[in-house]
Amino acid sequence: MIEKEMGAPELGAVTFADMRAALAKGLRDMARAPLYGLIVAAICLVIGYLLAAVTLVTGHSYWLVFAAVGFPLFGPFAAVALYETSHRLEEGDPLVFREVFGVVLHQSTRQLPSLCAVIVIVFLFWFFIAHMIFALFLGLSTMTNVSSSYEVYMTGDGLTMLAVGTAAGAGFATVLYMITVFSIPMLLDREVDFVTAMITSFAAVQGNFVPMLLWGAFIAVVTFVALLPGFLGLFVALPMFGHASWHLYRAAQARAEA
Repeated sequence: MIEKEMGAPELGAVTFADMRAALAKGLRDMARAPLYGLIVAAICLVIGYLLAAVTLVTGHSYWLVFAAVGFPLFGPFAAVALYETSHRLEEGDPLVFREVFGVVLHQSTRQLPSLCAVIVIVFLFWFFIAHMIFALFLGLSTMTNVSSSYEVYMTGDGLTMLAVGTAAGAGFATVLYMITVFSIPMLLDREVDFVTAMITSFAAVQGNFVPMLLWGAFIAVVTFVALLPGFLGLFVALPMFGHASWHLYRAAQARAEA
C-alpha cells in the first residue's frame, strides 16, 4: 500500500524529454509486469465487445451511450491498477496481485468515485450539447436514418454541423484531459480531495499547455490506431499509456522539487 503524503504536490514544468522518458519507462514497466496491463486491457475489451454485440443484436444504439458513460466510471479505476504497479516497480516493492487490485478496490471508498462522477456529468452535458448542435443544423433535414443517411452530412448544413460539433467535442475533451491527467495519479499518491486534485491538474496543464496538449493528442491518435485491428491494439496502448502517465506525473513532481 502506498504511504500517502498530505495535500496536493507542487507540479513543475513538463518537457518533451520528460514525455519521452515517461514513455520509455512505461514500456519498461509493461515488459517487467505484463500481466497487470493485459488484465486491464482484457477487461476493457470484453466490456466493449459485449456492448457492441448487444448493440448489433438489439439494433438499439443507446447501448453505445451506456458504454460512453460507463467508461469514465471504470477507466480511472483501471488506471489506478497500472499506477500502483508502476509505483511498486519504482520503489522496488513486490508485486502481489491481491494487494495491487486491493488498492484499486480501496479507491472506491476515497475520492476517486467523486472524480468519476464529475467526468460523467461532463460527458452527459456534452451529449446534451451534441444533440442541440444536431437539431440546430439538421433538425429539419429529411433523412431516413441518422446512422445511414450519410448524404445529408455532405450538405452545407451537415458540414457546418460536423465542424461545430467537432470543435465543441474537442473543447470538452480538452477540459476533461486537463482536470484528470494529473488528478487521478494524485488521488492515488496523496491524501487530497478531488476538487483540489482537479484544480492542481488543470493549473499544471495550463502552465505546460503546448507540450501537454501534444501529449494528449499523441495518446488520442495512438489509441485510435489501436482500435482499428478489432480493438486488439489496446493490449499495448492502454498499459503503455497507463504506466507512462504515472511516470509523467512523477516527473512533474520531481521538476517542482528540484
